[in-house]
Amino acid sequence: MDDRPAWARRMREERTARGWSQVMAVRALMARLPYDPDGPDEQSVLRQWKRWESGEKFPDKYKSHIAATFGSVTGAFFPESARESRSQLQIATGMDTVEIVARMRASDVDQATLDALRITVDRLCCEYAYMPAAQLLSEGRAWMGRVVAMLNQRVSLSQMRDLYALAGKLALLVGCVEYDSGDPRQAEATRRAALSLGDEAGHLGVIGWGHEMRCWFALTRGDYRGVIQAANDGIMLAPNESVAAQLYAQQAKAWSRLGDRQQTEIALDKGRQVLEALPYPDNIEDHFVVDPAKFDFYRMDCYRKVGEDQLAEQLASEVIRASTDFDGTERAPMRIAEARITLAVAAARSGDLDSALSYGERALGGDRQSLPSLTMVASDLSQVLKTNYAKVPDASDFLAHLRTLSAPDHDTQAGSS
Repeated sequence: MDDRPAWARRMREERTARGWSQVMAVRALMARLPYDPDGPDEQSVLRQWKRWESGEKFPDKYKSHIAATFGSVTGAFFPESARESRSQLQIATGMDTVEIVARMRASDVDQATLDALRITVDRLCCEYAYMPAAQLLSEGRAWMGRVVAMLNQRVSLSQMRDLYALAGKLALLVGCVEYDSGDPRQAEATRRAALSLGDEAGHLGVIGWGHEMRCWFALTRGDYRGVIQAANDGIMLAPNESVAAQLYAQQAKAWSRLGDRQQTEIALDKGRQVLEALPYPDNIEDHFVVDPAKFDFYRMDCYRKVGEDQLAEQLASEVIRASTDFDGTERAPMRIAEARITLAVAAARSGDLDSALSYGERALGGDRQSLPSLTMVASDLSQVLKTNYAKVPDASDFLAHLRTLSAPDHDTQAGSS
């Protein structure tokens, strides 16, 4: 068993995926360090690198530079152990749902009610990854109606802004689930409503995520230029919000599908820089929070598209590890499904059909799915199977399974965009 820390194992995996020796990795690292005429020489850093990679010593002083060397974010490469467990969002408020609703109907709204309402909205956004779509859609719409109704009560200006922002976040959530459920027209209408509510609240996060949803919709229908434009619009309005990192990532995914490797790398690095400048998020379970591990998930997609199979495979394994609890519980099932598709594509391209089909079947067998995203990613596997294994019966059977994803009666569950 490899008992080294996860970060030490990843340092070696990232290096070998690039075909680098330790000397080459050290040179890449030193190019990222700030200039210091009295700083350590290459041999000194190489000795430290060997100790880091063995897990003997933690590279505290160099960790952000190491993450940058491999195109990642410090919070993903060296996650804060205290925050690797699931966030305890439901802090004690002393109120259950019935009492919250009753207080929402009161003529005056107090801060305790707003706090309880905010916790409820955050809880729903955390449940996006695993709650059945129909249930989440029902709850999301019900709470959105209640929040909007509160705007007719006696509230202060600051409370009104808070309510608009909460209603906007709920609209974002509902729109995502509507799109997952195969209702793009209604999802677009809800997205526009979320943007309007975000404008009323002056909430840059809600506004930015409204544009990110536009990116996602355009990406899954193959409108890559539309993705780039939507991302630019969102970044211009919310350049310093965490959503800007995801907007850059969506832009990178579009560029990778257009075959422009240089623009893909530029967009990924801009997104990495946004995340690196922000504190580690308090609640990584919230669908509208960009956690560092999610950025590795986007990099994985881009590298698969541009044919960097070793890098994509390494990142796919990292995504699965980071998205799985110690007891085997999958915290982000749709990320894991897309990572397995990536592993399947890499295996199929290398001639290992059995592994490709095994990974593919596991990816398609999940209970929690976002069909637009899963169908888009699975098309890469479909293409390589058709090209390389068209006459193999097992491959033909799997392709038939893939075609069922777009069947009208396919059960849909909420997933991760």
